[in-house]
Amino acid sequence: MFTVELYLKVRHAHFEEGLSGRQIARDFGISRDSVAKMLAYSEPPGYRRTAPIQRPKLDPYIGVIDAILEADKSVPKKQRHTSKRVFERLRDEHGYTGGITVVKDYIFGAKQAQREMFVPLTHSAGHAQADFGEGLAIIGGVERKIHFLVMELPHSDACFLKAYPSETTEAFCDAHVAAFDFFGGVPISILYDNTKIAVARILGDGKRKRTRVFSELVSHYLFADRFGRPGKGNDKGKVEGMVGYTRRNFMVPKPRFASFDDLNANLADQCRKRMGDKLRGHKGTIGERFVADAEQLQPLPAVPYDACDKQFVRVSSLSLVRYRGNDYSVPTQYGHQQVLVRGYVHEVVIAWGTEIVARHPRSWEKEDYIFDPLHYLALLEQKTNALDQAAPLAGWELPQCFITLRRLLEARMGKAGKREFVQVLRLLETFNMTDVEAGIKNALERGTIGFDAVKHLVLCRIERRPPRLDMTVYPYLPKAHVAATSAGDYMALLTGGRS
Repeated sequence: MFTVELYLKVRHAHFEEGLSGRQIARDFGISRDSVAKMLAYSEPPGYRRTAPIQRPKLDPYIGVIDAILEADKSVPKKQRHTSKRVFERLRDEHGYTGGITVVKDYIFGAKQAQREMFVPLTHSAGHAQADFGEGLAIIGGVERKIHFLVMELPHSDACFLKAYPSETTEAFCDAHVAAFDFFGGVPISILYDNTKIAVARILGDGKRKRTRVFSELVSHYLFADRFGRPGKGNDKGKVEGMVGYTRRNFMVPKPRFASFDDLNANLADQCRKRMGDKLRGHKGTIGERFVADAEQLQPLPAVPYDACDKQFVRVSSLSLVRYRGNDYSVPTQYGHQQVLVRGYVHEVVIAWGTEIVARHPRSWEKEDYIFDPLHYLALLEQKTNALDQAAPLAGWELPQCFITLRRLLEARMGKAGKREFVQVLRLLETFNMTDVEAGIKNALERGTIGFDAVKHLVLCRIERRPPRLDMTVYPYLPKAHVAATSAGDYMALLTGGRS
């Protein structure tokens, strides 16, 4: 290919110096056809095809290739034909005798021609897009996958994200509550993909039937919900890009924090810091452009949405309710009853009617058992033989004075002492551990080994009054019997016990 410098010299020689094409070809050592092209174009025009590509071996099979590519549109991307697989099918099923390179070239061109084109969009102030993303983080010293929901205001490019152990309904709702609080208002509308958390079913007319929880969220905050076309991530391309941006910039290297709360505090700080950035094509910073968004946001309701997943569950014969594959205990008096389980990000709350009967830290493990020993004490008072093998009490670390009290009770009362020890444990249903522990220590010091004495001493401690241990009031306390001393006893001592 000739250079632009040669084009310049040839054109100058002809148009300025008046030399003929024959003379220029002789002087520069090039063909007259090349001289004619240089005179017609001011710069190298590049290669120009004048006739269609001829593929004598492939052309009879073009229809077969096109049919395969068309059928692939309805197949998941990971299961579509590669160029090599198309070549193998042409060879084995249709008798193709050509090479693989021409097949690859045709498929590349066909796919390029099929690629979708997009129209640049503008975004009005006050509208949002939301989507979940995934990443890796080290939480509490353990590397794990995290799921984070990103909410972006495309007009200003302001964003907020919050991370969770799993992509669940309660995480989805909790992230919305946190995002609205971060932005200081509720967007006019939010655009989503067709996540099952929000969409129960896509109806025939293109409308969506919301899930119950998502309907509650929309009703509480009164924003308009919009959904992209199934499988078309470009419908919410702004937030799709923001998911990638936050993962590359906020999570590289892998974030390392003691807890999810610490991680999310850091992510929120990153979002605030980003408000000072100025993006290409905009005059003001993100924070300056966010002012227009903030003016359009709807005010927050007086009370935030109760961000939880609600399920009605029946209590098993083991006094357990199953939620998200894990079992949580409730007091045994609610056995076989139907209860309402409210699953939050950090805790599980169980209610019977209007009464909350149990609270547990949320477990994100699989097939885990979460017990509260206090839930089983009433049953153990009746079934004392199960005390030492009761799974809910395994690993329950009690102060040493409890162990001492049990040993003394069982030594004095046998099996009845075991039941009395459970009654002492049941004081923890009403009083805190510090007061009960102090009551037991006080009882051991006084030698009043029994449930009634411990209870009395705990009440005295709480009511700040001196103890009054009356044997007639506490008949179960051990009584001291002092025998009258006889002269024979003294004589036995004097003689060293010899008769």
